[in-house]
Amino acid sequence: MESFFQSQSQPGYGSSWNFDAFKNLHEISPTVQSHLRQVYLTLCCALVASAVGSYLHILWNIGGLLTTLACLGCMAWLHATHPYEEKKRVGLLMTAAAFEGASIGPVVDLAIQVDPSLLVSAFVGCAIAFGCFSAAAMFAKRREFLYLGALLSSGVSILFWLHFASSLFGGYAAIFKFELYFGLLVFVGYIVFDTQQIIEKAHFGDLDYVKHALTLFTDFIAVFVRILIIMLKNS
Repeated sequence: MESFFQSQSQPGYGSSWNFDAFKNLHEISPTVQSHLRQVYLTLCCALVASAVGSYLHILWNIGGLLTTLACLGCMAWLHATHPYEEKKRVGLLMTAAAFEGASIGPVVDLAIQVDPSLLVSAFVGCAIAFGCFSAAAMFAKRREFLYLGALLSSGVSILFWLHFASSLFGGYAAIFKFELYFGLLVFVGYIVFDTQQIIEKAHFGDLDYVKHALTLFTDFIAVFVRILIIMLKNS
């Protein structure tokens, strides 16, 4: 990340971004641009399915461990299904999104009970952050942020071991707060990394829009949940 901030502080960076950054979009071929439109359209449909899942939890209190396992099962099934079975894979994505929505339903229900505006603010804030960081990845030079993959993987490992340590040695409140903000930083980074990775894969012929939409969906949900919990704690 240090090299990223140093590149922003170099002379002429701001002026070159204004003009040259938009030229970088021409590096994305029409085929890849069409693929990205399909990916983001599928992502929007998955978010709608997730909202339906959260609503079903509010009605029938179905969210929990079983819906989480069902979501993971649908994701694994999707990855195991041949890309040519398009309708089946889209259906699995929507089902996984609905189960994911039910799994985060308890947090959504709590936000509605505390202040319904928190839910709207968290979603809008997440959507703006997602759009801005996705645009940054698109306008940046090709493969500029792919080096973040190793750093982000290390960040996820740190989160896992911190959670494991807190369950053994206590101090959960302090560690949870660190996990919350550090996890938000990590998954925001994943938005940039995954967007550029999707573009690179599409350039090399990988046009699996369902799998790519699933990748961005998991990023969006991870960021949304953390923003919502932070707003709930601050309220």
